[in-house]
Amino acid sequence: MPFVSVEALQGKSLQQKRDLVKAITEAVVNIYGVPRESVRVVLRFNSKEDIAWGGTLKCDE
Repeated sequence: MPFVSVEALQGKSLQQKRDLVKAITEAVVNIYGVPRESVRVVLRFNSKEDIAWGGTLKCDE
């Protein structure tokens, strides 16, 4: 059972999330040759207060 985890900043619409999950699932099905039902995708969206690059929170940029 393939498991895909995606982390990104908040701010994506529900439709964008649907499209992303569908595209990821299709790619895994096509490349791994597994049934669609076996593909697990987890989306984790973080606020700019919870992500930092180079020691600086994204909300402080």
